[in-house]
Amino acid sequence: MSQKMLVTFNAGSSTVKIGLFALDQGTARRIGKGMIDFRKAPLRFELSEGPDRFDVELKARPGGELDEVLGEAFERLSWHYDLDDVAAIGHRVVHGGDLFTGPVAVDGESLARMEELVALAPLHQPQALKLIYAIARLRPGIRQTASFDTAFHRTNAEIVRRFALPRELHDQGIRRYGFHGLSYKFIATELARRDAKAASGKVVAAHLGSGASLCGLDNGISRDTSMGFSTLDGVPMATRCGALDAGVLLHLMGAGGSTLDDVEDLLYNRSGLLGLSGISADSRVLLESDRPQAREAIEVFTFRIAGEIARLATTLGGLDAIVFTAGVGEHQPAVRADICKRLEWLGVDIDRIANAANATSIGSERSRVSVFVIPTDEEQVIADEALSIANGARP
Repeated sequence: MSQKMLVTFNAGSSTVKIGLFALDQGTARRIGKGMIDFRKAPLRFELSEGPDRFDVELKARPGGELDEVLGEAFERLSWHYDLDDVAAIGHRVVHGGDLFTGPVAVDGESLARMEELVALAPLHQPQALKLIYAIARLRPGIRQTASFDTAFHRTNAEIVRRFALPRELHDQGIRRYGFHGLSYKFIATELARRDAKAASGKVVAAHLGSGASLCGLDNGISRDTSMGFSTLDGVPMATRCGALDAGVLLHLMGAGGSTLDDVEDLLYNRSGLLGLSGISADSRVLLESDRPQAREAIEVFTFRIAGEIARLATTLGGLDAIVFTAGVGEHQPAVRADICKRLEWLGVDIDRIANAANATSIGSERSRVSVFVIPTDEEQVIADEALSIANGARP
């Protein structure tokens, strides 16, 4: 007898991560993962099952719709798994606005509401919707669910969410939403499992990857976050600018003569670590470089992150713990050390050996603030929420 499964799709602007989960006694247990990178030509489907790894070339070419790509990916998956036993497919959808406060089953009504939010996340939302529509055409009998990055931050107070703009703009949806919510939900749960005392206090979680943001948690509840209306806000990222004086945009599109498309490309694709250094968007490359521009880019990155941690501590009214997560946060001791060095005045002190080893707890005995390194798992959250919806409950 084959085993029931869940599949998750975590769509980025140019990649999609696929999670494969077995249903064991009412829980979702990861058994495999895959990725398709739409920037590669030809497309490749990378799949891993425990220690086994597969990397196959796809004949399909990316186009307006994703039916051909997904159809071939499903065919490849069927060599290893019985896709007739898929109980549900869960999706990460970046923007839920104020329309969604938690995961939902995908149907005509919820799809229409997700479509309404495309303008708020033009790079990410369409990709997730393309996946949903393609799966509906290819596997119409499979239930689909949507999990939203913004939903976790709906607990932020009104003063946190408001910009100092006319009230009618706020009423039109121009407000701070926050992102990386699935990652922060996982971190809040995982920290509680590892250290219940720390998790019950005032914690800043730093999701540092190609996209980067921070979240202030009070007893596991989001109270503030660095990203606001869009995924451009907050700290500098690999190619995104982070917080920016709006006057710069007025200048670029006025006296500078830039078009809207020019500015969008600049802010999303040519700024951040890449723009600062002129070398690379990858902090690993910059850390290994002896060029002053590379060091300066890292210093701007860590300076802004440390400042954001201090700001979030103000919202929380204190700071008991810091959690580093995502690719940079989990694997780059030098970045963590630079950030924590700037926070010594807050009582942060890390153990050099533990930090170099990427240990779970890297705070020194002298540190008044606990410091953790915890791997995130957005796909696990998507799977858990999909299972909850499939079972007729709500997390």
